[in-house]
Amino acid sequence: MKFSIKSGSPEKQRSACVVVGVFESRKLSAPAQALDKAAGEYLEKVLRGGDMDGKAGSTLMLHQVPGTLCERVLLVGLGKEKEFRAREYARAIRCAVKTLNDSGATDAVLYLTLLDLRKRSLAWRIRQATIVARETIYRFDRFKSKQDEARHRLRRIGFAVDKRADVAAAEVALAQGIGIGEGIALTRDLGNLPANHCTPAHLAATAQALAQEYGFDCEVLEAPEMEALGMNALLAVGRGSRQAPKLIVAHYRGGKEGEAPLVLVGKGITFDSGGISLKPGADMDEMKYDMCGAATVLGVLKACAALQLPLNLSVIVPTAENMPSGDATRPGDIVTSLSGQTIEILNTDAEGRLILCDALTYAERFAPKTVIDVATLTGACVVALGHVASGLFANDEALAHELLAAGEAANDRAWQLPLWDDYQELLKSPFADMANIGGRWGGAITAACFLSRFTKKYEWAHLDIAGTAWKSGADKGATGRPVSLLAHYLLQHAGLAL
Repeated sequence: MKFSIKSGSPEKQRSACVVVGVFESRKLSAPAQALDKAAGEYLEKVLRGGDMDGKAGSTLMLHQVPGTLCERVLLVGLGKEKEFRAREYARAIRCAVKTLNDSGATDAVLYLTLLDLRKRSLAWRIRQATIVARETIYRFDRFKSKQDEARHRLRRIGFAVDKRADVAAAEVALAQGIGIGEGIALTRDLGNLPANHCTPAHLAATAQALAQEYGFDCEVLEAPEMEALGMNALLAVGRGSRQAPKLIVAHYRGGKEGEAPLVLVGKGITFDSGGISLKPGADMDEMKYDMCGAATVLGVLKACAALQLPLNLSVIVPTAENMPSGDATRPGDIVTSLSGQTIEILNTDAEGRLILCDALTYAERFAPKTVIDVATLTGACVVALGHVASGLFANDEALAHELLAAGEAANDRAWQLPLWDDYQELLKSPFADMANIGGRWGGAITAACFLSRFTKKYEWAHLDIAGTAWKSGADKGATGRPVSLLAHYLLQHAGLAL
């Protein structure tokens, strides 16, 4: 898919399709009004005929509209004008691109980018439209023996701007959207791969390929090296599998030399059977998505490198497969983490925090500015927030506010949950410094409290993405969240958020 910026009035666009919006009660948006004027009020006549009323999600394709140079005009329903916000804007873009992709049109110019959105700049609308368009055309069919063959596929999308003076800023926003879209696509690809293909070794190979493509440093620590360091919590998780655990460490250096890096840590459990604390069989296939934290940080790394952001970013991916076997870690085992703190493993299905705690301790050596971990950590977070918002915990309120703002800007929202010391009491163990679970209640919070014990030396935030990283049912698949949230956070740090 190729994207571009287009200026000029809609009736003068020589393309396979021009896309304009219609609000409820058949009210034409400003670009649609301009098109209708050139067409001799043809659109008004069609709408008065009852073919479309402007409800959100509705579309109407018109051919050979008089007074225009395009082959088709696509009308997209926008819903109620007073309720048109970022969510509705994304829905309209998604609906338009899906309809275009199924229509036979090979190129189109979208005038939806000129719709008025409160507190949203043209650059934001261009960037968001690019990200949403890429997400909409995404397909994962590499394992199908026969792939769908469409007559035509949408190949080029132009996003409209009002005047030529807007083109330069729009081009920058377009490049940002393309870069973030590429990162999201990588994250979704990794998440959708089955566990017999996406192993810890595959994640390591992916990171090394990115390093070679974009020219940053990447090293992979193997089990003997981790054992020598004392990363026994991470190693305990991978003991039951034939797939060797790994620690992937990459450094993108686009900022000033010696400047403290931002660090992203991604949970990379390539398959989570639960270990000896075996999960129920229903929907266990979805545990291939338990490495979506790792996939996220690699996707953000790709976006950062593609956009050549002027900052230093380090990415750490602890990765293992959690399987039962004669050598697997047992409930009741006690391990000493890299930090020196001991952990009684009461449940081997609470394994993500074990690989993360050693990675968070490892991050100390980089004297980071901030550390953010991303993990499909707890079902309790899904119970609390559903599949709408990612859970956010932080030991620094300023960092929490930055991430919440980035989520709002990206339309990839998070919600902050408490990290109070009161919950730490639930992690007490009579035999070790702590247990790896805190009981039935407040599971997402006690998991975050566990991680907080390994983050005392820097500003830290934790994103629990168990409810947002993938979808089940008919739309089953990885979502690519929260790549957009974190990419917007990096844009803010780089001073490039338009």
